[in-house]
Amino acid sequence: MVSLSGLVQIQNLLQLLDIIGLTVMGTSFAVLTFHFSVHSKLSQIILEKKCHYMIHGLHIKDGKATYVSRFVRTSRLKQEEFFGGAKFMKIGDLKGLFGLFSVYIYMLREKLKVLDTSYGNGTANTAMIYHHGKLLALHEGDKPYVVKVLEDGDLQTLGMLDYDKRLQHSFTAHPKVDPVTGEMFTFGYSQTPPYATYRVISKDGVMQDPVPITIPASVMMHDFAITENYSIMMDLPLYFKPKEMVKNKKLAYSFDPTKKARFGILPRYAKNESLIKWFELPNCFIFHNANAWEEGDDVVLITCRLQNPDLDAINGTEKEQQRDGFTNELYEMRFNIKTGLASQKKLSESAVDFPRVNENYTGRKQRYVYGTILNHMAKITGIVKFDLHAEPETGKTKLEVGGNVLGIFDLGPGRFGSEAIFVPRQPGTECEEDDGYLILFVHDENTGKSSVNVIDAKTMSAEPVAVVELPKRVPYGFHAFFVTEEQILEQAKL
Repeated sequence: MVSLSGLVQIQNLLQLLDIIGLTVMGTSFAVLTFHFSVHSKLSQIILEKKCHYMIHGLHIKDGKATYVSRFVRTSRLKQEEFFGGAKFMKIGDLKGLFGLFSVYIYMLREKLKVLDTSYGNGTANTAMIYHHGKLLALHEGDKPYVVKVLEDGDLQTLGMLDYDKRLQHSFTAHPKVDPVTGEMFTFGYSQTPPYATYRVISKDGVMQDPVPITIPASVMMHDFAITENYSIMMDLPLYFKPKEMVKNKKLAYSFDPTKKARFGILPRYAKNESLIKWFELPNCFIFHNANAWEEGDDVVLITCRLQNPDLDAINGTEKEQQRDGFTNELYEMRFNIKTGLASQKKLSESAVDFPRVNENYTGRKQRYVYGTILNHMAKITGIVKFDLHAEPETGKTKLEVGGNVLGIFDLGPGRFGSEAIFVPRQPGTECEEDDGYLILFVHDENTGKSSVNVIDAKTMSAEPVAVVELPKRVPYGFHAFFVTEEQILEQAKL
């Protein structure tokens, strides 16, 4: 921890590194220019045991790699720097009577104007998206922050984005960009009726009018999906229950296993919710979807499905043996618009999450899904490649190559990673869907060293295409993102 007179001194690192192994694939990989980033909690810089989050980035150009770590300079961070300590709430700490007390203290600070929440209270710590010349850092309880990738690979926070004040609600950490139309689709959820709001943003960055989505109660709605003609909203039984927080010393969100999982199929350009069609499936929760598309009258969703999620386990507050029953599996779900019937099919063993696809196929039928293999939910031990054209092998109790599992990249004992991003070898859909690379951060707990690994997404070879050794630890984080050279140059027009 770096501290000076009770105030946190932010230390940033920008260091030029030699890239290792680029010649393995000849010049085809070396000529790529890109910026790869992951959100991560910085364990060395702490405000009264409350962590802020950084973007760790790797910029590759002309065979050289530049590593950078920068805080997203949110309104929350600036205020807590000023006070020299944590003053905002952290949802993971809201448990029992202490959690209720924390809420009251926070509300009092707001009322007395000790804290200014007019510019949000989020940490921009979850995921990133690129749209209309802007790289956005996202947190589902706040509005987006614009982060610019500079020519030398450094990162600069430009400020909050409210779309000319048209955005007056929270903004999901998982918006979807249609690769054909250039539009972005998003939503926000809240603790007050109607509980969810759907939005469309044009390719020119203009946010359209809000479409309220009425659901029976306040739920956690982390992700959604799009097809060419529809958006898929998810009303899943993970309810906001502050009374449970106090009574049972649990987190404020509680899963109800007696309720069905509901999926709303909404025309993408609907002006109101009157055309939404709701479908029911057995109860579950979903953090992350892989993709969705249309087949005849069916809307198909490929997703990672949790049975009886325990947020205390997800938050890391439960002991490891209490997480042994955790299951998170790849599923295909189908919703027939004409008949109103829904069905689901299990595609994998547990535990798989953070699914990624070639994003040139977002909203359209694709074949391959890349997921992370989770060890008791806490750490990523490898990357698995699924073939949706193949059937899963029966009788399996763990993830193994065979059936619809085309390959597994095992990180090895004591080595854990981040979400892996698929990067096509060439832009567009002219090449084969899986012709590209998977890029991820890896930390070796045996040596204490971190690196970036580049994997051949087609072969899933155990030998990485390239490895970049990093000068410092990259803590385990949430989502990762990839920015092309073309997008970096497009930012310069802002």
